[in-house]
Amino acid sequence: MDIIPYGRQDISEADIEAVVEVLRSDFLTQGPVVPEFERQLARYAGAQHGVAVNSATSALHLACLALGVGQGDVVWTTPITFVASANCALYCGAQVDFVDVDLHTGNMSAQALELKLAASKKSGGLPRVVIPVHLCGNPCDMEKIHALALQYGFRVIEDASHAIGGNYRGQKIGNCRFSDITVFSFHPVKLITTGEGGVALTNDGALARKMQLLRSHGITREPDEMTQAPDGPWYYQQIMLGYNYRMTDIQAALGLSQLKRLDEFIQKRQLIASRYHQALSDLPLALPQTEQDDLSAFHLYVVRMLTTHPAGSHLHAFEYMRENGILVNLHYIPVYRQPYYQKMGYRVEDYPQSEAYYTAAISLPIYPGLQPEQQDRVIHTLRQALA
Repeated sequence: MDIIPYGRQDISEADIEAVVEVLRSDFLTQGPVVPEFERQLARYAGAQHGVAVNSATSALHLACLALGVGQGDVVWTTPITFVASANCALYCGAQVDFVDVDLHTGNMSAQALELKLAASKKSGGLPRVVIPVHLCGNPCDMEKIHALALQYGFRVIEDASHAIGGNYRGQKIGNCRFSDITVFSFHPVKLITTGEGGVALTNDGALARKMQLLRSHGITREPDEMTQAPDGPWYYQQIMLGYNYRMTDIQAALGLSQLKRLDEFIQKRQLIASRYHQALSDLPLALPQTEQDDLSAFHLYVVRMLTTHPAGSHLHAFEYMRENGILVNLHYIPVYRQPYYQKMGYRVEDYPQSEAYYTAAISLPIYPGLQPEQQDRVIHTLRQALA
């Protein structure tokens, strides 16, 4: 039986040749390809600066550090995300809290955020940073979140790990118009891949420079950043405690090659999503919703089951699909349900929309290489599961 995964990378001969070219060059890492990848990413998204790193998790960590997150601070994010969106705050010694989602999108609810901010202002517990996540590639209400940031004095990191190539209000996600920093992921199942990797985009040169230093041990070779004149041309200084979060030139070469096909990938995902929309509209499912001026990158295509009949239950449908070679998935288990976070005292009743989302969501296969006959099989199998 042919297995259909929920996501899969698309590697071309041009991608392979780009990687081989670097393997035959003088620089496998810390060469010219990473800076070029950063420039091309920033140019594509419409941002001023890009800082490429070894994972989006590292990018989120550096973004928090660059914005001064530390002991005594609180960072808010959404529960419906991968744990990295919350862990990055804990790495800095801060605490994490969650804002409930909009059930229709799975994204952080701007209305819930506004209510939580108003309540927290009275108790003196406002966040230092808020991290909205563009779930499935569908953008959050960033204009409203930005307005709240100005009103309440917090900073904003867009976790756009799912969203490179998408649009918000007619402009590319990643331009940081409504945020301080935007993070993309290049994991193999994401929209483009570097194997593992990520990037932080910003329009603030000081934030970019701090993230550059932090990704490479906190070391500088720039004389104007040193505490004394260099001893010689060999000289460098560690001026802060940093990390080894560098991306290699091998990874960046793959990313540069993939970036050339990103718009093509997004078009294919849009076509697949459109076919799902048409074929599934008569089933007891809530289908993805996108605002009129926005363009979802459709990293994921998540449906929510509306039936409560045992034969069409969430678990039954999930197991039926997998038994028939359709490797559906669930994005995501709410972070507060993880054992590590449960010990911190979060209550599921505080997040009713997240709970409703979790108990009904199924991620269907969507990736550029998904063939129409494979998608037809997914649709047919889902219909059988709900019959």
